[in-house]
Amino acid sequence: MWLSSTATGNASGAGGNSPCRLCFLALIGHKHATSGSAFTIRSPGGLSVAKVTVIGHTAGSATHSVTLDGTTYPAEEIAQGAAFEVYATQPAPGFLPNPRPGARWPFRRFVHVTEVVAGGLSVYEDEPLLMPVTRTLDWTGLHKLTQTPSAAEWIAPIRRTAAVRRGTRMIKFLTGRQLGGHLRGWPISGFCYRAFDVAHLRTPQDLAILSSSSSPEDVVFAIRWRAVDPWDYDVPFADSYGGLVSMPPHDRLGSPVIGTGFSPSGRHIVPEFVTRDLAELPVPANTSLVAYTSDGTEVTLYTYLPEQRAWSRMHGPQWRHLLPDTIAADQEYFPTTTPLSRYVGRYRDNVYEAIVDPPGEFRVAAKTRAARYPLDALARRVPSATWRDAPCTVIREEGDWLRLRLSRPDGDAVARLGAHCVERGLYEAWAPGAEVTDAREEDHWFDL
Repeated sequence: MWLSSTATGNASGAGGNSPCRLCFLALIGHKHATSGSAFTIRSPGGLSVAKVTVIGHTAGSATHSVTLDGTTYPAEEIAQGAAFEVYATQPAPGFLPNPRPGARWPFRRFVHVTEVVAGGLSVYEDEPLLMPVTRTLDWTGLHKLTQTPSAAEWIAPIRRTAAVRRGTRMIKFLTGRQLGGHLRGWPISGFCYRAFDVAHLRTPQDLAILSSSSSPEDVVFAIRWRAVDPWDYDVPFADSYGGLVSMPPHDRLGSPVIGTGFSPSGRHIVPEFVTRDLAELPVPANTSLVAYTSDGTEVTLYTYLPEQRAWSRMHGPQWRHLLPDTIAADQEYFPTTTPLSRYVGRYRDNVYEAIVDPPGEFRVAAKTRAARYPLDALARRVPSATWRDAPCTVIREEGDWLRLRLSRPDGDAVARLGAHCVERGLYEAWAPGAEVTDAREEDHWFDL
């Protein structure tokens, strides 16, 4: 038997009661309410009953109610229902000042949906991490295992319950330098997360361990997109990415790679992913660049327009101070370069460059809407090569030189190729084209 394990919750497996029953009782009682309605909420113990009136949006208030530690608070769904913004009139542990002018409730807190919602797995946008029901493994024990490299094989079945599917919302946290890179045309690559798993982490303090920043910042940026296919992603287990686990500290950037498939964290359980072979993913339609401020506010900065191959500004002038000095805050349109890795599709036996808008829109790339025919088949085209016995992907060409990224970096390959770490897990080097062997473009066709 398995139960849901939230990113910060507790599910006891010891004592006389069934851990599955404990979890069920803790989650039961979440109801949706219409504006101004009253309904009954059960306490975590399932014994006492309280009446709660929820004020609708028209009153500038909340449309839901949640119970935390025996206290019921008004709340609002965020992140497509993956988390709640919880409101309070008095300061309490975990609550931050509410930055909204004249807010009805001066304090707020962000909690994951699995901490407060009752019901089966079908109520969630993505399947939460599941753990077996035992008398010896509770949340604290599971967290310890996620941070223990030697436990990677034992914990792998639990880790695999957090999976990517077509349309899964993914997110990667960025520094200011990386934000500018994406506006110039960087594809998506490297370590990333399901947005569902980190929806309740909204402040730079919470997100510091998940970004590539070497020092705390007042704002954390992110790129958020929908997955085209599960094949595009790997779990960084030690048996397949062992070189990253054993990488010497002087050869890496950011936090170490544990090899359990979880991000290093002293407070949270966060499943992590990498793009397959650490290669670049083309940016899908409706991808967003966002910012998270110190008070937990999420700001959508830019959205991607694949037909124009450009980013369009979405934020107003009140948020321009969030941007790094290297980005023109008043620029509304950022054309991008075309990456070597791209999606292609087949339409009537001809192959065209593709526009992807998961989960269901895959069309011929064309600036005019009438020519964007639905594709019969879709593939991701990845340029690959081998240099000095190391498998690589090609990310750039300049004259007779190729910019290569190691597909399975380890200490020996990094030294042999003279590669350097550009961000957590990504190692690149320039190679003379004449020395590169087995250069090719590989197409992986997806099942539509």
